[in-house]
Amino acid sequence: MVHFSKARKRPPIKPTLRTSDVTIRSSTKMAASLLSRRVAIFHAVPSPKSLAPAIFSGGVVQQIAKYNPKPLRFNLKDPYIPDKGSEKTLEWQKTAKYDRKLFGRYGSASGIDPATLWPSSAQLDAIVAEEKEWHPPLEDMLKNIAAKERELDEKRREREKLIAANMAKMPKMVADWRREKKEAKQKQKEDKARREWLLAEARERFGHTLDPRSPKFQEMVSEIEKEEKKKRKLLKRRKKDEEQGMTTTPSASAAAS
Repeated sequence: MVHFSKARKRPPIKPTLRTSDVTIRSSTKMAASLLSRRVAIFHAVPSPKSLAPAIFSGGVVQQIAKYNPKPLRFNLKDPYIPDKGSEKTLEWQKTAKYDRKLFGRYGSASGIDPATLWPSSAQLDAIVAEEKEWHPPLEDMLKNIAAKERELDEKRREREKLIAANMAKMPKMVADWRREKKEAKQKQKEDKARREWLLAEARERFGHTLDPRSPKFQEMVSEIEKEEKKKRKLLKRRKKDEEQGMTTTPSASAAAS
């Protein structure tokens, strides 16, 4: 006896989506949404000629709007001429500049006398002065250039004279600088030696080393300076006495003779 086994049911095969299909579907959805938005924006435009056809590039919809304005045409048969005597007329429409504009646009139809459009004598003088200042003739420009060149030459000569004078003083300046430098070094050595002598003097007086910033050290320095001043005064007096004695001896010898 043959037993037939039941056939197994195969599970349903799920459709697989490729990345390219997903990209195409997403791009088409995005393009459709963009197109609907653009159409919603431009649906109020009365004529379809003002809208360019949609351009598909790289999955993106680009909608270009066209606008062809009509050329501005002047109404030569019935031009607009403002009434200057009316209060409703704007101030800038009452000026001579606007009159020139109207005459240039409509000509004699504007009703403006062209003789009134010419500048006055004062305005002509101002125009001539401006032209002389900003647009001088060639001769004046050449004269100005020559004057500037002479001025530059004079400045150069003065600078050369100053440099020559300073170079002549250079040896003396170098000698003075060397002497000052030597004196500064000598003074520095003397100050150092005096400081060491003062420290040694303080050590002898007080039996220990003192800080130069201490009040005891400062008092000692002031006392030493006073003593030195007294000594200098005594030396000056002795010199004066010696000089006076030298001057009195020849006078006394002359009187004795």
